[in-house]
Amino acid sequence: MLKDITIGQYYPVESPVHRLDPRIKIISMIVFIISLFFVDKFTPYIPVAIFLFTVVKLSHVPFKMIIKGVKPLRWILLITFIINLIFIPGKIIFTLGVINITEEGLKMAIMMAIRLLLLVMGTSMLTLTTSPIEMTDGIENLLNPLRKIGVPAHEIAMMMTIALRFIPTLIEETDKIMKAQMARGADFESGNMIKRAKNLVPLLVPLFINSFRRADELATAMEARCYRGGKGRTKFRQLEIKGSDYVGLGLTLGLLALMIAFKYAPIDMI
Repeated sequence: MLKDITIGQYYPVESPVHRLDPRIKIISMIVFIISLFFVDKFTPYIPVAIFLFTVVKLSHVPFKMIIKGVKPLRWILLITFIINLIFIPGKIIFTLGVINITEEGLKMAIMMAIRLLLLVMGTSMLTLTTSPIEMTDGIENLLNPLRKIGVPAHEIAMMMTIALRFIPTLIEETDKIMKAQMARGADFESGNMIKRAKNLVPLLVPLFINSFRRADELATAMEARCYRGGKGRTKFRQLEIKGSDYVGLGLTLGLLALMIAFKYAPIDMI
């Protein structure tokens, strides 16, 4: 299951989405997330899904890799579905003991599950199509106006990128520790959820030790290269917004406008 987590991974391939400016991709991701929260009916999810699948197709990222990244969230999806299903009041359509299943609860449960699914798939496209270096440059450039009020844009961008970059590394490290302990007789798969959670406790100590060791090695490497923050630093590759970037941003803003129109449309939709 750990290898199914794709957050922070970069899929190196040549595609129109990979060539987009990282600033445009970050802004487009934020606009896409906002668009999802304007959806309160089933019909608007159709253009959102078409938009997302088109982006995945243009990115040349295997669709099975996107699905693989959703698999670890199946329990969150299930819990979200159940909570919305049994706690939202409305017209009762089914009763199981003291639990009442309502028409409004069923509708909201399905909508929230779809929203969470599209949200994870959409946000994963940012890291899958943007290298860590491009991500750092994009975040720093977007935060540059905040420097006037003392916000350390470069340092924040560096920390966020390093955190994303080390997610796959920590997942791989966790998988190795689990396999080493399973070879010594440890059991991480049997028992109920509470017992399985307790069995994961021995993983934390070696994982934390390895994490601190990697952090210390990274700090030493950065100091050895005379890293002193963003002040006075120059960039080998300058970011430049092209026509295709404006097209990509325009399409995302068009999706947002469409979702707002669906939300406030006078015609009632399913």
